[in-house]
Amino acid sequence: MGTLYIVATPIGNLKDLSYRAVDTLGKVQIIACEDTRRTGLLLKYISSQQDLNTKPTLLSYFEQNEFKRIPQIINSLKNGLNVALVSDAGTPTISDPGFKLVRECIAQGIRVESIPGPSSVISAIAVSGLPTDKFLFLGYLPKKQGKRVKLLNELKCFETLKQVHPTIIFFESPHRLLKTLQDLRDVLGDIRIVICRELTKVHEETRRENISSSIEHFNKVVPKGEFVLLFN
Repeated sequence: MGTLYIVATPIGNLKDLSYRAVDTLGKVQIIACEDTRRTGLLLKYISSQQDLNTKPTLLSYFEQNEFKRIPQIINSLKNGLNVALVSDAGTPTISDPGFKLVRECIAQGIRVESIPGPSSVISAIAVSGLPTDKFLFLGYLPKKQGKRVKLLNELKCFETLKQVHPTIIFFESPHRLLKTLQDLRDVLGDIRIVICRELTKVHEETRRENISSSIEHFNKVVPKGEFVLLFN
């Protein structure tokens, strides 16, 4: 019986790849990945630093083909092959496909091992200056404004959250950023917010300001890159 390895990969800076991740990716027979081209570039970077023990097969694994791939991967694992699951960036299964595969492996008695590493959620809260003892990660907010506003109103009125008062963390895409900021201000008021952009990359930026200042800034500067938003 093989092992499924959940391997975290860099969210920007390739030097953040851990020794253990390199070792794991160099010994598995199959790598299940969102984008085979992107993972291929990562393997090319690794091979430029050291020789790989094996040349793994890259198997595309993303939301649209997840149910098709799970039986294939389970079969490979049962036949003694080791499989690594990676996402395009960061820790697999965190707002990315993968938890269904992990759940099925557990049900089938297949070993699942985490190879920890970069996570934009943890990186963002670490530099935010907001309380880190309790946080609530929401992934991506709903795309439709009505559902997004409803969720924000529920957060505002949820009594347990009022008592626990965690730092709220979520992702947002550049083309929805301004609309989300406006919804946040409409529901929660002009609160302080932290916006992390392009973490660990060349153009990394962290803004700590009232929402109105963020709106003013991104009305002048077109949002680009990956965003993590936080408030408390």
